[in-house]
Amino acid sequence: MRIRIGNIAFRAIVFCLASIAASTAGAQATRQFSFAYDQPPSTAYGIAANIFDAKLKELSGGKLSINQFPGAQLGQEPQMLQKMRAGDIDFVITSTANASTLAPQAGVFSLHFIFRDSAHLIKVLADPAVSTEFRAMVKDQVQGAQVLGLMTMGLRDMYSKQEVRSIDDMKGRKVRVQATKTEDTLFPAYGAQTVHMPFGDVYTSLQTGVVNVAENGINVYLANKHYEVAPVLSMTEHEANNNCIWVGDKTWNSLTPEQQKWVQAAADEVAKTEPAMAIKLEADSADRLRKIGVKVVDNVDKSGFIRAAQPVQDQLAAELGPHAVKLLKLVRDVK
Repeated sequence: MRIRIGNIAFRAIVFCLASIAASTAGAQATRQFSFAYDQPPSTAYGIAANIFDAKLKELSGGKLSINQFPGAQLGQEPQMLQKMRAGDIDFVITSTANASTLAPQAGVFSLHFIFRDSAHLIKVLADPAVSTEFRAMVKDQVQGAQVLGLMTMGLRDMYSKQEVRSIDDMKGRKVRVQATKTEDTLFPAYGAQTVHMPFGDVYTSLQTGVVNVAENGINVYLANKHYEVAPVLSMTEHEANNNCIWVGDKTWNSLTPEQQKWVQAAADEVAKTEPAMAIKLEADSADRLRKIGVKVVDNVDKSGFIRAAQPVQDQLAAELGPHAVKLLKLVRDVK
C-alpha cells in the first residue's frame, strides 16, 4: 500500500525535520563553564564574574556562558587552582598572592606601597603591557593553566581589636598574611610576626587570639563579617588587593580559535571595567561599616611603613626573578 504525500505536506515535514535538527545542533553548541571563587557574590569577585559572563554571552550569541560557584563552594583558592589544573573546574579567580603558590614571581604584586593610590591602581590594571607581562610570567612558570587577565578588590587595610595608627603599633603583633615571600619579608620589617592560614580560618583565629591583626579589602572585611571579631579598621592602604582570572589548559584547548578570542575578550572587559567598580564598592562598604559602629581609623601615619618598605621593593623583585623586576618597573612607569 502506497501513501501519497502532497507537495505541501512533504515540504511541511521537511521543514519540521530541519527545525528539529537545527534546534538539536543549537543545543549541542551551547556550553556552560564552571567559574569558581572563594568570596561571596556581593564582593568584587561577583562583579568580575558578572562582567565576564555578560561579555561572553554577547560575543558568542548566547552559546557560551558561566555557572558561578562563589563562597568557596569548590574549595579555597589553593585547592581550586589544583582542581582547575586537573580539569575539574574551568575558570577560577584568585588573589595574585595565591597565584604565587604556582608562579612565585606573581608575589611582586604583593609588594607594599608600589601603588600610589586607587587611581594609579586602576590605570595599572588597564595597562596592556602589564597584563601581557603578567600572563607571560605565568606561562613560563605554570603547567596546566594560564591567566587571562587582572582585576582588583582595591587596596588592603589592617583590622584588629585595636587601632593601628603608625608602624609602632605593629611591634610584636601576630598578623595573618597571605603565603608569599613579600609578606613574610615586609611585615617583619614593621616589627610584626607573620602567620599563614587559609582565608576561611581568619574569623576564628581573630576571635581566639591566634592572630591579633588581619588585612584585606574593606568589602571583604564587611562581607565576611570579620568586623564582629575585629571591630577596628585601620586604613593603612599598604598593598593592592589584586586578583587574576585563570583558565585550565584542558578547557582552553577544548575551545576553537574563535571561542578563545571571545573568552580572552571577556577577561579584557573585566580588566577595563571592574577596577573602578571595585573602588566604589570599597568606599560604599566603608560607609556601611561606620553606620554599624565599626571604628574606621582614617588618618594612619604611613611614613614609617613606607620607609621600611621602600628598600625592600627592588631587593624582593630581584630575588623573585626577571618577570617580577619588569612588572615592578611597568607599575612604577604608569602615570
